[in-house]
Amino acid sequence: MEENVNKGIKYMLIASFLFALMGITAKELSSTLSSIEIVFFRNVFGVFFILFSIYKSPLNQMGGKFWLLIFRGTAGFIALLFFFYNIANIPLGEAMTFSKTSTIFTALLAYFFLKEHIGFKGWIGVFIGFIGILFITEFDGSSLKKTDYLGILSGVGAALAYTSIRELRKYYDSRAIVLSFMAVGTICPLILMIISEFYVNSNLDFMLGEFIFPTNKDWIFIVLLGIFSTYAQIYMTKAYSFAKAGIIGTISYSNIVFSIILGLFMGDSFPSFIIVLGIILIVISGILVSKK
Repeated sequence: MEENVNKGIKYMLIASFLFALMGITAKELSSTLSSIEIVFFRNVFGVFFILFSIYKSPLNQMGGKFWLLIFRGTAGFIALLFFFYNIANIPLGEAMTFSKTSTIFTALLAYFFLKEHIGFKGWIGVFIGFIGILFITEFDGSSLKKTDYLGILSGVGAALAYTSIRELRKYYDSRAIVLSFMAVGTICPLILMIISEFYVNSNLDFMLGEFIFPTNKDWIFIVLLGIFSTYAQIYMTKAYSFAKAGIIGTISYSNIVFSIILGLFMGDSFPSFIIVLGIILIVISGILVSKK
């Protein structure tokens, strides 16, 4: 039993480091490619990977929740799009922290829509989490920056995707659920890049961007992006199969630490005291909610 827990922790640490490396490659690509194009390449790689897996071992499922499947894919795509936009525009550690707020929103969505119990400890975690969000956004009562509200929405989008998975896994093979996300995340960017050829709006730069043919250097990072993100998912899945979700969920916050360290090597500024405090509160919140 202890050996399995240790394996789970090891796999989650590997996954967290790979997610941080994925963020670094996305940040590097953002100097030449738009966020929407990076999302496209990140997902098209995954589509071929999943289709090959299905070819080798056909799906075994009952189906029946097609529109929920599309909803999961759309919510996941939006969350990833906002996440990658933030990676391009704010320090990597802060972008990762915003994405980890999904734990808070998942608990709330599961409570209201799936009638799942949160408990006293969980509610304390939710409260601490929202205080952490105020700190990391450095909200002063006036207005939020674009990256702040997109960061929060990336957490909400991921939470919607995770919550829908709890219902979808009763009807679909896990690969079909992942494929819904990858397929939507490939088709929608294509449509948005075509629209961007005819329509320009700087306020919508988080979702619009013309296709730019990647340079040789870009192709290297695109391949690395696909490899890091795919293997991060594989190791994360392995981790959850070896140990309890509460333990693995706690270890998963190590990707914030990895992201801050790697971000500093990329030239990110060290987060201010108030942002560090916000990050700590969000981590504490996530741990309390996952152990509710």
